[in-house]
Amino acid sequence: QQGSPLSTNSPFIRPGCHVYLNAITRAVANLKYYTLPRISTDKLNKMSSLPFLPGFSFNQSLGKNNFTKSHQFDLQNGVAVFVGEEKPGIGGEPLPGQKIKPKFTSYPKSDTAGSSPAWIAFDKQVLRFDAYFQEAVQERREENYRIRKCKVLFYLEDDTIQVMESHQRNSGMPQGTIIRRHRIPLPPPSDDEFYSVDHFNVGSELTFYGKTFKIVDSDAFTKNFLKKLGVKVGDSVSSPNDPYTDHRRKLDDSMQPRRPYQKDDNLKQFLEHDRQVLRFYCLWDDTENMFGDEREMILHFFLADDTIEIREAILPNAGRDTTSIFIHRQKLPKGPTPLLQPGEKTNRTVLNVFGTSSRGGRYIIDSLKTGSVSVDYYTERDLSIGNVLNVYGRRFLLCSCDEFTREYYRTKYGITDMKPMQIRAPPQPLPPREHPPYNGFGSEEDSLGNCLSLIPKPPRRDFIKFMDKDRKGLETNILRFYAKMDTSKPIDVDRRFIVSYFLSNDTIKVFEPPQRNSGIVGGKFFERGRVADPKRSTEGNTVYYSAKDLYVGARVIFYQHQFVLIDADEYAFRYMEKYCNEFPFADVNRIINSLKSCMTDKDTIKELLSNHDPTGAGEIPYEALRQVVRQFAGNNLNEHELMTIGRYYGDVKDDTTLEDLAAAVQKQRCDKGLNQLQVNQLLSSSIPVDTGVDVTCLMNKSLIERPSTHTRMYETGLEEMHEERWDQSTVIASCMPILTRPRR
Repeated sequence: QQGSPLSTNSPFIRPGCHVYLNAITRAVANLKYYTLPRISTDKLNKMSSLPFLPGFSFNQSLGKNNFTKSHQFDLQNGVAVFVGEEKPGIGGEPLPGQKIKPKFTSYPKSDTAGSSPAWIAFDKQVLRFDAYFQEAVQERREENYRIRKCKVLFYLEDDTIQVMESHQRNSGMPQGTIIRRHRIPLPPPSDDEFYSVDHFNVGSELTFYGKTFKIVDSDAFTKNFLKKLGVKVGDSVSSPNDPYTDHRRKLDDSMQPRRPYQKDDNLKQFLEHDRQVLRFYCLWDDTENMFGDEREMILHFFLADDTIEIREAILPNAGRDTTSIFIHRQKLPKGPTPLLQPGEKTNRTVLNVFGTSSRGGRYIIDSLKTGSVSVDYYTERDLSIGNVLNVYGRRFLLCSCDEFTREYYRTKYGITDMKPMQIRAPPQPLPPREHPPYNGFGSEEDSLGNCLSLIPKPPRRDFIKFMDKDRKGLETNILRFYAKMDTSKPIDVDRRFIVSYFLSNDTIKVFEPPQRNSGIVGGKFFERGRVADPKRSTEGNTVYYSAKDLYVGARVIFYQHQFVLIDADEYAFRYMEKYCNEFPFADVNRIINSLKSCMTDKDTIKELLSNHDPTGAGEIPYEALRQVVRQFAGNNLNEHELMTIGRYYGDVKDDTTLEDLAAAVQKQRCDKGLNQLQVNQLLSSSIPVDTGVDVTCLMNKSLIERPSTHTRMYETGLEEMHEERWDQSTVIASCMPILTRPRR
């Protein structure tokens, strides 16, 4: 470097030489700086053989950047141990005479593709070699050694080796995986290293844990892979034969049977008729024995092996055990079979035996089967509807079969007459369940639940109808009617009632407004609930009142009390006119069509109507219209239909004033103890804003002597509010039909 003193220890200067430093400094200043390349260790070793003269040596540390020293000592169990035998020198370079052992196989890297680790590049790639090893056999005359053929698998991803031996029939040796997959060390003295791909080639011998394996062949992938690594693959050779295996093969070939074997091959029958079962329904008549009866059985005939299984059809509440298998699956003999002695029933009969097997003995098989015992079993040909089977002394009558069995016999044997047998009379229909009459406690559905189950369940409600017809804002879905008693008793003639019909669950509630000096305490006449119609109800079939049964002029009976509906509120009229398909008495078109047939004389009708309009204003009161229609229609129209015509053609006006409403509220406040704030909030929420009415002024006005009919119905609503503790929204909803109702 320019400007630095030149060391006398430099390899460019020999000891004892005189160097002019200034001349060298000027010469170096004119040179350009270049990065000296690293020189390999082999070249440095070659340079060491050159003479130690100027120009023949080179500084090995020139251009070197790594000067780290390897770790040489370590603590093992608290003792300092030298571990630097395999460690490199300074900068990772091997020491003179040191050979670094690679841990895994190093493969040549590709110039085009990026370098990847072996466990990614060679994932699921295996080299397969065919090999054999020789095993010595001691103390056997038939064999002295064995040749065992196996497969050697080398996994490229982690240099692991696995050895497997193919299974041989009747070998008597444990075969399969001989050496499990792991890294196998080299034999001593190199047992500190492991086998790599460089040790494998066709024709090479490998020693695994004392056993020497000779590689004789490999597959195409293995040969191609070794060729790419630059390895010259050897020629494939054949493995030697095992002497004992050849000896056993010769014995098997030389054995000649004394007579042909009787083949009992049922494989074809099994493959053709597997999972095919003939099903017969049979009857076992055991009435001859004491306490015996007729028992129904199901016979299954398995076509795969001609076996029979019998199951018992146990009816519910039969009083028998739940074990349904009567006879397990087996071949069923046709007759009684005696108990045979051991060896009496065999497939082959041996007449004589000469010598022993070790001395070349032989035996003779009886071809005539002398003394053989044969048993006749039931087959599919013996099964037919009407046949009687002997099941170990029990007589089973085949009565019927299933559709698959009929089709099988029709296809294979051409039998079409498979009609079932009628073995017993058809079962009598169960008598209808009789329920006790309703005792009046609770609802009828709730009381009926005690008769249907041991643990009664509450009756189910029509939830969809409840959600559709429940109160929604100002839509109350409650039809209110004004009613009186249909009686001749003087004490009950002047009594008036409010009948409320709830559309959400078809319940009815009757409320009686209190009347001064009547001698009758007002309030609830009966609780809310479903009311049965005694005219249409019969014993065991209760019919309840519905919405279409209630209309103005209808006569109803509630718990032996007869009522006549004489009026309804505005909401009820509007609701029935809106859904006129459900309420025929509120259908104007139907009523007009019925009047056309009876009111044909137009001149007479016009004259009668003109007589009730003396001023010629074109208006007549409702009572006059009612009389004219009654004169022509008679009793064909009820009161509700007449009111529907009047509402349709009439001039609607409201005769219920706010003063009437205020008077009714003030009266209820005094009677029931409502405070002034509650009444003001009620009226402020109920009265429309555009009327301009002052609530305080209304409350200060005097009470009217005789409020109108709808004002009395509003009083009834306040009574219900006080008794049932309605909230403010419920009270407002009940007020709106009265505040907005137009009157004729």
